[in-house]
Amino acid sequence: MTRHVCFIGLGSNLGESCNQLRMALADIGQLPGTQLLACSSLYRSAPVGYLDQPDFVNAVAKIATTLTPQKLLASLLHIERRHGRERAFPNAPRTLDLDVLLYDDLQIHEAGLTVPHPQMHLRAFVLQPLLEIEPECVIPAIGQAEQAMQSCTDQILEKLADQVPN
Repeated sequence: MTRHVCFIGLGSNLGESCNQLRMALADIGQLPGTQLLACSSLYRSAPVGYLDQPDFVNAVAKIATTLTPQKLLASLLHIERRHGRERAFPNAPRTLDLDVLLYDDLQIHEAGLTVPHPQMHLRAFVLQPLLEIEPECVIPAIGQAEQAMQSCTDQILEKLADQVPN
């Protein structure tokens, strides 16, 4: 089976966010045909969109998987639900948010799945952890992630930990 390299964005702003991310990483690593290759440091960032909510803790994971993009997304949504994710309204506070950021160098535009993840190139809380684990990352149809990060310098990130705690 073909193994695909993917990057997953992780976020949480309800409950024990650092612990939520740690448990989600373990769950991702146990998906069929999937291996966790790397994970960024944890970063705290202000919410985007709906602002009346706690700050987020974010990270990015690099995985290798034999899952299709659609099966990977379905698996991530299942992990979110197991961790208490509720979708009350767009940009609502959440116990866990898992996004397929990149899947090889594919561009996918279908119902429920867009890769590269929309707006990822505009968000420091995605780009900084991504660049930490993949400094030469290229975002299809956008270009170098490092170049995109230069337009996000007004977004404040606080590095919380050098790695996801065990």
